[in-house]
Amino acid sequence: MIITTFQMSFRLVRQSKFRHVYGTCLKREQCFDNIRVSKSSWDSTFCAVNPKFCAIIVESGGGGAFIAGRIAPDHPLVGGHKGPVLDIAWDPFNDNVIASGSEDCVVKNDVTEPVVDLVYHQRRVGLVLWHPTASNILISAGGDNLVVIWNVGVGEALNTLTNHPDLVYSCCFNWDGSLLLTTCKDKKVRIINPRNGELFEEATCHEGSKATRGIFLKNGLVFTTGFSKRSERQYSLRAPGHLHDPITMVELDSSNGVMFPMYDPDTNIIYLCGKGDSVIRYFEVTAEVPFVHYINTFQLPDPQRGIGMMPKRGVDVNACEITRFFRLNNNGFCQIITMTVPRKSELFQEDLYPDTPGDIAAVDAEEWWEGQSSEPVLMSLKGGYTPTQKGELKVSKQKKANILDKTSASTKPVDTQDGGEKTAALSKETLEKIESVIKSNDDLKKKVEDLQTEMKKFKAVFLKQENRIRQLETKLSELSSLAPELRALSE
Repeated sequence: MIITTFQMSFRLVRQSKFRHVYGTCLKREQCFDNIRVSKSSWDSTFCAVNPKFCAIIVESGGGGAFIAGRIAPDHPLVGGHKGPVLDIAWDPFNDNVIASGSEDCVVKNDVTEPVVDLVYHQRRVGLVLWHPTASNILISAGGDNLVVIWNVGVGEALNTLTNHPDLVYSCCFNWDGSLLLTTCKDKKVRIINPRNGELFEEATCHEGSKATRGIFLKNGLVFTTGFSKRSERQYSLRAPGHLHDPITMVELDSSNGVMFPMYDPDTNIIYLCGKGDSVIRYFEVTAEVPFVHYINTFQLPDPQRGIGMMPKRGVDVNACEITRFFRLNNNGFCQIITMTVPRKSELFQEDLYPDTPGDIAAVDAEEWWEGQSSEPVLMSLKGGYTPTQKGELKVSKQKKANILDKTSASTKPVDTQDGGEKTAALSKETLEKIESVIKSNDDLKKKVEDLQTEMKKFKAVFLKQENRIRQLETKLSELSSLAPELRALSE
C-alpha cells in the first residue's frame, strides 16, 4: 500500500504594508477648543486643512463666517458673507487662499478679506472645489442645480453645466482634471467633460433617497458611498464605461449619517468618516479580490460633527505618519488624529512616501480651458516639505469676453473658429482614456473569472482527496477490528 502525502499552503492573511496602520489622538493642548461649530443641517465637512492653516465653519451673528489659522478662541472671524457659510476649500497651490460658498449665493476668496466675489448662482452655494492641476480654476454647485466653472484670476464664469435635474451632492475631478464626477439627488452618478458640458456616462448610484458621495481614484475607477432602499449605508467601486454594474458593493451598517470618503492617492487608502459617527473606517483599494479591503476601525468616544484631511505634504514623515485628520465634535473641540504605519527604522521610508502632488500647478487656467490636460506636478517628501514662494491672489480687472455670452443652449463654448476641432480632439482623447480603463476593467474581470475557475478545480481535487481519505480510514478501521482475531488465531 502506497500512502501519498499532499502538502498545501494557504496564505490566510493578505500581505500589505498598511495592514497595521493605527490612529493616535494628540494631547488636548495640541488641539483646538471652544469652537462654535456651525449648526447648519447641510451635509458638509465644515473643516478644511492645509499645512499652514486650519479653517472651520462656525456660528456667527449677522451672516456666515469661519475661523482660519492657529488662533485663540476670541480671534476675529473671517466674515463677508450675508448668510451662513456651507462649504470651504483651500487652494491646492496657494496656502493663503480659500474659497467659501454660502446661503447668500456668493463664492468668496482669500483669508483676510474677500479678493473676489463670484456671483452667478440664484440659490445657495453648497459646494466649492478647486481643480487639482490647473491654477485658479474653481467649481461651485448651488441649490439652483447648476455647476459653474470659474476662472478666479479674472473673476468670471467660464462655463455652466446644466446636466443635473436636481441638487448636486458632490463633485470630484479625475487625476489629470479632464473629467468631472458628480452625484445628484436624482440618485445618479455622472461623468462630464467640464469644459463643454458633454455628458459621457450616467448611471444609478445608490437606490436610497439620502445623500450620496463619489470620488475618482488615481487609477480612474470610481468610489461611491450612499444608502440602499432599506436605508443601509453602502459603498461601491465602479469602472467608467460600466457605472451601472459595480465591481463591488458592500453594505456597512444602518446608521443615518452621510459618509464622506477621504482618499489618499499615494497609498490608495480610503477613509470613511460618517457624520454623527464615532468611528473612522479605512480600506485599501488593490487589484486583488475583493478589491476594497477592510483594514481597521479607529474608535472614539463621541460623535463627529465634521472632519478635515491634511494634504500629504503636511504630514510628519519622520514619524511615519501617512494621514492627519482634524475632527470636530459637537462640544466645540477640534481633535487632531494622526494615522501612522509602525516602523522601527527612523530613516525616510520611500515605500510609504512616493512622490506626491506639490503646490505648483501643472497648467494655468487659460491653458486648461483651451484643452490642455496634465497630471499633477509631483514632489518628494524626503527631508520634509518646503513651501514655494507664493504671491498674493490678484484678480485682473480687465474686462474679457465672457464665454457664457457666446454659448448655445447646450452650453457648448464656441470661442474661436477652430473651437469645434479642439472640442472634437478633446472628446477623442477622453474617449480613448475611457476605453483604456474599460479594457483594463475587462482584463480584471477575466482574472477574477480565472481565479474562480481555479478555485472550483481546487475544490474538486480537495473533495476527491477527502473521499479517498475517508475510504482509507474505513479500511483502516476494518483492519483494526480484525487485528485481535488474527492475533488470537496466530496464538
